[in-house]
Amino acid sequence: MKRLFDIVLALVVFVAVLPVMAIVALLIKFESKGPAIFKQERVGRYGHSFHIYKFRSMVVDAASQGPHFTSSDDPRITRIGCFIRKTSLDELPQLFNVFNGDMSLVGPRPNVPKQRTEYDDSEWDKRNSVRPGITGLAQAKLRSAATAEQRKAMDLKYVENTSLFFDVWIILLTVKQVIVRGGN
Repeated sequence: MKRLFDIVLALVVFVAVLPVMAIVALLIKFESKGPAIFKQERVGRYGHSFHIYKFRSMVVDAASQGPHFTSSDDPRITRIGCFIRKTSLDELPQLFNVFNGDMSLVGPRPNVPKQRTEYDDSEWDKRNSVRPGITGLAQAKLRSAATAEQRKAMDLKYVENTSLFFDVWIILLTVKQVIVRGGN
C-alpha cells in the first residue's frame, strides 16, 4: 500500500511541478557551469547504495571543498542554491528516486556512507529496514535545526511507528514547515 501511495502521489506532484523544475534547472545553468542535477551516493533500504538526485545548490566539486554537511553561511552554496534550499525545491528530483524504488516520499533521510559511524549495528539495521524518504519525521518537526542525535532518535521512532497515516501526517507537517519556516 505504501509503495502505491508513493507512486501515485509522486506522479501527481511531478506533473504539478514539472514547469517549476524546468525553470529551476535553467536558473542553475545560467548561474554557474556544471550540471543542473547533482548526484550523490547514499545508503538505502537494507544498506544498499544508490544515487540520490537533487538540484545542484552548490559549486561544482563542493564535496572536495568541505564536509558532507552544510551550514547556512557555507560559501559553497550558490545564490540560486540558497533560494532552492530555502524553498526545498532542490529536493524535487528525488521524485525520480521514488519512481525507481530507491526512496519513499516519507522515511529517514538517506545517509551518506560516512555517516555509518554514527550508529551501532542494531540502530543502523533498524534505520535501513525501510526505504529512505524525501522527507522524514526530523525534517517535518525540526528541519535543518535537528542535531545528529535528534535526527537519529526521530528516524528510529519513525521506523517503529511507520504507517500510511503517519506518512500523511509527516507530509502535512513538512508542507507547513516549508511554508512557515522555509527549507534548509
